[in-house]
Amino acid sequence: MKLLLIEDEPLLLDEMDAYLTEQGYRCEKAMSFEAGEDKIALYEYDVIILDITLPGGNGLNLLQMLKNQHSEASILIVSAKDSLNDKLTGLNLGADDYITKPFHLEELNARVNALVRRKLFKGNAQIIVDDLIIDPIAKTVFYQGALVNLTKKEYELLLYFIVNKNRVVSKQSIAEHLWGDHYDMADNFDTVYVHTMNLRKKIAAHTGIDYLKTVYGMGYKFTSV
Repeated sequence: MKLLLIEDEPLLLDEMDAYLTEQGYRCEKAMSFEAGEDKIALYEYDVIILDITLPGGNGLNLLQMLKNQHSEASILIVSAKDSLNDKLTGLNLGADDYITKPFHLEELNARVNALVRRKLFKGNAQIIVDDLIIDPIAKTVFYQGALVNLTKKEYELLLYFIVNKNRVVSKQSIAEHLWGDHYDMADNFDTVYVHTMNLRKKIAAHTGIDYLKTVYGMGYKFTSV
């Protein structure tokens, strides 16, 4: 899952980045209104953690931009402002949740997990595809009770494919999702190919089913039975 953290306090931003990355999320950071605006215009995210008070503008205006461009990202507002009006304004503009500073990182993580489950997995704690059971909290995959051993990248890739089930996803979108700001590391997409093929083989070895289809010239598509 890919997160964008828009926060102008460097220490808090780094703490959120480190903690959420440790929980398995891929995080990108922006410290100003302009930097956040650029990220939102260029990339897609699963969850955006958005501070209201930013250098160069109000975070609520970024929220309005996201809604105007019909973004599917879940929005969690983080702000030192704890007035009822701020909360109501953010929620009425379309934010999914609101947390007031100071907060515990464990609570922030729990709220992000809840948003991911609600938005992408219809509130379910586990994702079930045929006999494959994926636990987003434990980050495990089982097939008929047997653990499917995946690397971190393969697990993230499987989740990305399942979220986009029956849609063609390009190698570029996979690279952006898996590497984020370090997207250039994926050079000519050979790395994307290697991770995708390894995932495909591991899942097929357990299930006997080839869930991943190559759509020549376009990318890959995950389809269930």
